[in-house]
Amino acid sequence: MKVKLVIALLGLLMISSFSLDNDQWTFSSSDLLSETLIQLGDNKPLHSLEYTPDQIKMGYDLVHTGRTFGPDGKRTRYISKHYVCTSCHNTVQEDPDLSVSNPETRLQYVKSKSIPFLQGTTFKGIVNRESWYNDDYVQKYGEEVVGKAHKDLKESIQLCAIECSQGRSLKAWEVEAILAYFWTLEFNLSDLALAEDEWEMLNEKGVPDSEKLSFLKTKYLQKSPAHFFHSAKDKDEGYVSLEGNPQVGKDIYEWSCLHCHHQDGVSHYTLDNNTLSFKDLAFYINKNSHFSLYQIIPYGTYAIPGHKPYMPHYPIERMSKQQVEDLRSYIELKAYE
Repeated sequence: MKVKLVIALLGLLMISSFSLDNDQWTFSSSDLLSETLIQLGDNKPLHSLEYTPDQIKMGYDLVHTGRTFGPDGKRTRYISKHYVCTSCHNTVQEDPDLSVSNPETRLQYVKSKSIPFLQGTTFKGIVNRESWYNDDYVQKYGEEVVGKAHKDLKESIQLCAIECSQGRSLKAWEVEAILAYFWTLEFNLSDLALAEDEWEMLNEKGVPDSEKLSFLKTKYLQKSPAHFFHSAKDKDEGYVSLEGNPQVGKDIYEWSCLHCHHQDGVSHYTLDNNTLSFKDLAFYINKNSHFSLYQIIPYGTYAIPGHKPYMPHYPIERMSKQQVEDLRSYIELKAYE
């Protein structure tokens, strides 16, 4: 009789424990951000999809090499004859603080991680954003084009293929494959670098889910800010009151310029650490030429008939005016040493 009573009590305890565990969701560092937000009451993203390992592999190929073997087993055409996605975008975290877009701190961070300092925002966490082609990009591509892509990641992928890479239109399965790969790059809670007291709040049963949801969205950017800036009014003077640091300029030259302009790179304008490269760049600094740093960095160049390759510009959140001066000081130092 006593044995039966003990077993019955244990059963009740197990049921009570199971109910308690299911009444309170416990968040951990490995939890995916999208699933956590939905658990807290957020809407499911429009670009959510169920995907297969084959789709991920095809998406990886398309992003990194520009082509893949399709569902029919045949190799696809290159998306672009000029670029691949990683010409302008990293696929890993590139900011030490995900809630801030700061080119000064980003440069030091990417250098420490041995990844390039690029014009385009990283694909890491791209599925966790809520808008794309933000702010001043409407000036470059127009309201009608950006309007479709601004709130639709699938349309953004298509826009990037056609306009940014000067390539072909993607098939529906290619867009979904790229999106499948992007979903493997989403944030998990460990990426948000939560402090101990923030974890306690997140797992506190008495804190409303809406408050937890709002809090988590302060820990990363839902958009990539993009504001364009102008050339220096006087290219001899440069950006007034800013003094260049050649050591920082060296980092920009090596982790940004040489990413595209090295031998066999995507650009036909080849640079290296030879004095001739620095003398050529220095010669154009104060000229009204797209080879001037003050022109090419904030404005880039545009694709024209017969010459589709172009240089994308840097928004102010991707390279600061101070960094332009830093780069100038390094180039002039190397050109005239």
